[in-house]
This record gives sequence, structure tokens and C-alpha cells, in this order.
Amino acid sequence: MIFAKELGDTLRGALTDDPRVVLLGEDIADPYGGAFKVTRGLSTAFPQRVRTTPISEGAIAGVSAGLALAGYRPIAEVMFGDFLTLMFDQVVNHIAKYQAMYAGQATCPVVVRAATGGHRGYGPTHSQSLEKHFLGVPHLRVVAASLYHDPREVFSDFLGRDEPVLYVEHKLLYPQHLTLPVNGRIGDLLATSEGGPLPTVRLSAVPVEDCTVSVLAYGYQAMLAAKVIERLAMEEEIFAELLVPAQIAPMDWAPVERSVAVTGRLVTVEEGADGWSWGAEAASVISRRLFGRLRRPVDVVASEATVIPSSKTKEASVLVGSAQIEAAIRAAAR
Repeated sequence: MIFAKELGDTLRGALTDDPRVVLLGEDIADPYGGAFKVTRGLSTAFPQRVRTTPISEGAIAGVSAGLALAGYRPIAEVMFGDFLTLMFDQVVNHIAKYQAMYAGQATCPVVVRAATGGHRGYGPTHSQSLEKHFLGVPHLRVVAASLYHDPREVFSDFLGRDEPVLYVEHKLLYPQHLTLPVNGRIGDLLATSEGGPLPTVRLSAVPVEDCTVSVLAYGYQAMLAAKVIERLAMEEEIFAELLVPAQIAPMDWAPVERSVAVTGRLVTVEEGADGWSWGAEAASVISRRLFGRLRRPVDVVASEATVIPSSKTKEASVLVGSAQIEAAIRAAAR
């Protein structure tokens, strides 16, 4: 189950099941099918409801807002997440506000899909993870794609509710295989899910009672963290529990709190630039809730607060990768 194909099939199912669903974005029509080929074949099957737009993220946001207010369920694709800045005003000051402004008499359930992240050498303006700038916006949900959450269930949740959503899809997830929990396991790791309808997935080599560190990560970084904790467990008996939320804002902190209450240690991982981040919020919340029970300060692992280089060698030194995750877990486990 390749993630990009499963996501494309999910969008096809949404178009089939609900005539209100409309897909908008730059170059999403056939034969191109989008920059990462997620929408390939959809414009041929649904020519009136899968539409290529001009190169204007502001226009995409505005048209999507209008369609949503008129009763449609627009799903807007942003070719690169860096361009979310060009629709920030309409998302924050319009799309996220309408339902509260009009006391529920109007809803604006726009779903914005954005391909984010680096590690492909695309340079300073096509490699960023800017979702932290949308965290904390009232009435806007921010959800991160992962290999541990079925996109069909995720979009069923989106289309069954009236809140707007920003769905961030790290571009390195597209060619990966979905690895959903089966019989309480993902590969050699124990796997449980907490909360719903967008659960937090908990992964560990041993029960949490035997773990010394809790690790909180989403998206592509969660995939890297899972590989690290499995390797450390098998080779060195350093045991950590990984928590992978789907919805990163507003956050359900309860699963994180339960895990850290046992381990006494927390490492957060994200690819966005360090400072004023998701991890910093996690550190604040967990430190406040478990004050006096933490064995060490929360460690926030994030990318360097600088421009992302085009050189893949230099890019690797700026962005969070497996080496930084492993080093943080080792330090926390001491």
C-alpha cells in the first residue's frame, strides 16, 4: 500500500461518494496529475469536479472558501507547503473564522492539502515545514499524514465535520508503504491506538512500563523515529515508546501525559525550524502537568533556525534526521 496511491484512492472514493466534494489545485488535472501524482486519473473520471487552477494560492483559498460557504466540500492542494504563506490571510482571517463569527449559521469546511518538508534538495523555498505558523489558530485543525494512519479514515473524519483543516503531507511519505497496526503490532513493534476518530498511535518494542523515554513525533519524522527506537531496542536494549498523533493542533495531550508519567522523560521531534514550535508547546504542557515527576527537562529536537540549503549534503546538516533523533533518545535514557 503505497501512501501516494492510497491517498489518491481516498480522494477518488470521496468524489464518488459525495457530489459536494471538489478538488482544486495547480496542475492537478491529467495528464500531469499533480506534482506528486496523487490526483492522477481523477480529472478524467470527474472532469467537472477536479479542476486545475491558475498559479495563485490566494485565489485557490478564496475560491475554496466561497465553495464551502455555498455548501460544497472543497479539497485544495498546495503544490509545495512553502506556498501556504500566500493563503495565510484567507485561512486565518476568513476560513477559520466564519463558523464562530456567524454562530454556526455558516460553515466553511475547507480541507487544504500541502506537500511539506525537505531532504530532497529542493532548496530554500520548496523544502520547508511551516505548519507551526498555523498551530493555535482558533477553529483550525492541523493534521499530519503518517504511515500509521489510514487516509480513508482521516478524510472520512474531515468530510464528516464542518471545521476547516490543514493536512500536511511530508513529501518523503508519498513513496512509502502504509504500515497500519495489525493485531496490536507494526512489524516487530507493539502498537496501540488511543483516542478517536484521529487516534494517537503508540509504538514500542516492550510495554511502556519497561521504557525509559517517551518520544513524540509526527509525519515523516515519526517514521524515522520508529526505525531508531526499533534499532536501539534490538541492538542495545534502550527502550522508548513513540507516540504519533494524527491531529497536532488542537492536541490531545492525554496519551502523551500517560506515557511520560511512566517514563519520566520526553523527547519531541519535528522537522520545522527550532523556536516557538510544536515541540516547545509540548514541553510547556507536559512540564506543567507533570511538574516534579519529570526526571529531566523535555528535549525539543527540531531543524536549525536558518535557510534550508539546496546542497543535499548541507541540507542534511540543517534538517532533523535519524542521527539527531538517536542522539536525543540516548541522552534522555542516561
